[in-house]
Amino acid sequence: MQIKVLAPAKINLSLDIVGKRDDGYHDVAMVMQAVSLYDTVTVSDEVDENCSSDIVVTCDVAGIPTDDSNIVCKAAKAYFKYCDIKPKKISIDIQKRIPSQAGLAGGSTDGAAVILALNRMFDTKLSQSQMCEIGATVGADVPFCIVGGTKLASGTGTTMEKLPSLTKCNILICKPDVSVSTAQAYAKADSKEPKGFKVTDEVVKFLYKRNLRGVSQCLYNEFEAVMQIPEISSIKKSMLKGKALGACMSGSGSAVFGIFLNEKKATLCKDKMSATYDKLFLCTPISGGCKIV
Repeated sequence: MQIKVLAPAKINLSLDIVGKRDDGYHDVAMVMQAVSLYDTVTVSDEVDENCSSDIVVTCDVAGIPTDDSNIVCKAAKAYFKYCDIKPKKISIDIQKRIPSQAGLAGGSTDGAAVILALNRMFDTKLSQSQMCEIGATVGADVPFCIVGGTKLASGTGTTMEKLPSLTKCNILICKPDVSVSTAQAYAKADSKEPKGFKVTDEVVKFLYKRNLRGVSQCLYNEFEAVMQIPEISSIKKSMLKGKALGACMSGSGSAVFGIFLNEKKATLCKDKMSATYDKLFLCTPISGGCKIV
């Protein structure tokens, strides 16, 4: 049997760091939005029995690990453990379109896709909340990638609340050739005085008002604020100059997204920026998460 899953990227409309917990993790408040930029993950149980590995991972992009360190392997093992199923030999093929190390949940969404595929393959009939329970043991963004849509995330990022969908718009994503150290970003955030309020609250308010301009003008990322990376600022300026309603870094970076009223404006901005950047993606908000095709 072969199961193919479309695994969408996510962007952060807001990301507030609320505080550091005793266990070393951080409490956050953020609004996450699934977008129509997809990896395609194919899970198959048609594997050579003589193969030395239980999980064979392949990927069409160089540099993506295909050993046990890949989150898809962790997701598969977590699924088998949760369902108390003796691990079976499976192959997982990843067609990458979501850039890695971008803050777009490219790895997490692939892990979510595997949980979805195995649930179908082994007919375990897990509920969405049970799959999210498995996902949370693998990575903080995995549960969101399973459910998708527009969600308010709190705690370590795995507690989710449904929000009104982001109003119809077009989104341009740019991934520059700079990397952001998540550990370093958290360390910088920890060294700053707490700002005493959550921008996330404002984003949520405008979502309920169905006010796209309001949401776009409140976009905020605490990592971006504390890291102050010149190239991120430069990309945002280019997007705003290209008529974006607002622009912001996503997650721990380094991808930046801009929200546009229509496809024409987004496409014109993409064309102008393509002289400087090659990783540019046009997409729209979507109401779901990973889906079997």
